[in-house]
Amino acid sequence: MRIGHGYDSHRFAAGRRLVLGGVEIPSEKGLDGHSDADAVAHAVTDALLGAAGLGDIGQHFPPTDATYKDADSLKLLASAVHLLERQNYQVVNVDVTVVGEHPRIRPHATAMRERISAVLSIAPENVSVKGKSNEGMGWIGRGEGVAVFAVALIDRMPETSGFQTGVLSVR
Repeated sequence: MRIGHGYDSHRFAAGRRLVLGGVEIPSEKGLDGHSDADAVAHAVTDALLGAAGLGDIGQHFPPTDATYKDADSLKLLASAVHLLERQNYQVVNVDVTVVGEHPRIRPHATAMRERISAVLSIAPENVSVKGKSNEGMGWIGRGEGVAVFAVALIDRMPETSGFQTGVLSVR
């Protein structure tokens, strides 16, 4: 078993959709970024890649590459899961903390858990998503953006299991 830690942060920007954990949240401002700026998906992606020793999200999906302009970050997460599967890893669980003054995360946490768990091919109860305030301190406390922390546990499947790129094969 291996553990990875991920982090991402984005500032708010007018004229953007607010997407967190694959869920569009009603808001006057979204997060600024090259892709859809889903900081939850980005932090989870980094945690998984880190756990497997495969670098980080910027290495695999660079913001300088026009291919990823306005990309759906859950699709990037799915690509990272595929990279893990090629190394014979499966995701065990992830734990996500969104730090920000707004939006409130609790009303959207169940939908985020369901979206993320579907991409990771694990049960929703193996995905935790929670929100925390920064109590008015710093750039987060002033409502300038959000930060997200994620921890992921992965496990290497035995070679005899037939686990290859997410498909069980009969030998």
